[in-house]
Amino acid sequence: MITSSTLSFLRGLKANNSREWFEEHRPEYQEAYGEVIGLTAELLREVCAFDPAVAASGLDPKNCIMRIYRDVRFSKDKSPYKTNFFVFVNRGGRRSPYGGYYVHIGPEGESFAGGGVYMPEPAVLDRLREEIGGHFSEWRSIISHEAFSREFSEGVLPSGLLKRPPKGYDADDPAIDYLRYKGYYTQRFFSDAEVTLPGFAPRLVALYRTVKPMVDFLNRPL
Repeated sequence: MITSSTLSFLRGLKANNSREWFEEHRPEYQEAYGEVIGLTAELLREVCAFDPAVAASGLDPKNCIMRIYRDVRFSKDKSPYKTNFFVFVNRGGRRSPYGGYYVHIGPEGESFAGGGVYMPEPAVLDRLREEIGGHFSEWRSIISHEAFSREFSEGVLPSGLLKRPPKGYDADDPAIDYLRYKGYYTQRFFSDAEVTLPGFAPRLVALYRTVKPMVDFLNRPL
């Protein structure tokens, strides 16, 4: 369970993003990380119950959590730490190209969750476009389902968008709006109060069940 102390730590880190502050508050970080590990283990256990591909991957909860340390080598922002926890559960682990289920935990209403494939490599993106273009009726049926629309009011979001149709596709293709996407994911935000409720994990699992048909569709050509 995520408690208010985890959000408090992230709030403090956001205001004091330095190695000195982090080291002074390392015990708080370790406590927060422990809560995220616990949440991840619960999510992983529940996802494995309805997604056989994830279950067969034998994932370790620790390997589903992104490092809090930022890679600043090529960034103008030299802040050493991320100010959130990010969990990604998918077939083959987070370094694989497969789509999956995620939760981003941040303070002040910055928490959100969903599923899909975010910023895939070009070869992977080509396959996703082929699948959507070749089975557009099925894709449209999945993302227009009542439960899907209720959970994700913004629909499917792009991790980048082409101004023109991708090479090999016509502007009048029925699927062109989605073929211009550079990734496919869903997103639903949660308040701090919702994140710290005992039922937060089951709420995420219900969300993941809703997005699973889309995840399965995207994983099919990979």
